Amino acid sequence: MFRPTVFFLRIFALVCLMLQANGALAQPGQQGVNFAPHRAVYDITLARSAGGSGISEMSGRMVYELVGSRCDGYTQNMRFATRMTTSQGARIINDLITSSWEDGAGDRLRFNSSQFQNQRLSQATQGDAGRSDKKSQVDVNLTKPDKKKLKLQPGTYFPMQHATELLKSARAGRTLFSANLFDGTDSGQKVYETNAVIGKVWKPGAKPVVASDKEAQRLKALASWPVAISYFEPNAGKVDAVPVYELSFRYFENGVTTKLVIDYGDFAINGKLRELTFLEVGDCKRE
Repeated sequence: MFRPTVFFLRIFALVCLMLQANGALAQPGQQGVNFAPHRAVYDITLARSAGGSGISEMSGRMVYELVGSRCDGYTQNMRFATRMTTSQGARIINDLITSSWEDGAGDRLRFNSSQFQNQRLSQATQGDAGRSDKKSQVDVNLTKPDKKKLKLQPGTYFPMQHATELLKSARAGRTLFSANLFDGTDSGQKVYETNAVIGKVWKPGAKPVVASDKEAQRLKALASWPVAISYFEPNAGKVDAVPVYELSFRYFENGVTTKLVIDYGDFAINGKLRELTFLEVGDCKRE
């Protein structure tokens, strides 16, 4: 049975990883990764749908904004609105609004999301997570939907931290990157096992940039990589385990992503970059 609320919160988990990597930029002479503040707008369409998926039509738009720096932390805001028609003919309007803050070291995360269905609040999640150092377990404190405390194993990645390591792997020529990821979705209680496959680098101008926005055309001068990430339920533990969903996209060396595809097996959606705006870079004297 298709459950729109669960679906869109899982979409957020995937989009978060993809978009939180947007704007990552390695500065000359630095081995670290800086994230360029920006705003990206994507058109959402249904790529395909099998008979048993429960979805016949879908369209919408996603707006994502990133501001901040390594020393002040990164604030992310996203709104994802869609109109969907089920196979039974029901029309559903979904509106997902999210906000999060993650410190530059990847040791603390605050998250907040609200899911509306046909203009009524259907689910809300709020909480924070943190650790004293990279070898420590992650302590999660939830305030919505219920007050709850969780402990996650050491080595669990937060989204911006994960995006940073993914970009470093691509720049270093590595083809695989695996990690456990926590982003506060699924009521703030789930860690996904992720496996990323990074393709061979595409040199600047080797592939066309499919976006009409003038700012996006600046991407033509940058190298990029094809990336596919599979998401597994925790403790899948099998070589032949089937992922819950897969995310693929084109990853530019400044972190911007295009050609988003999210595949659930019996249906998939496309995210086409419509508008890209690089925002003013903040003054971070400690960097």
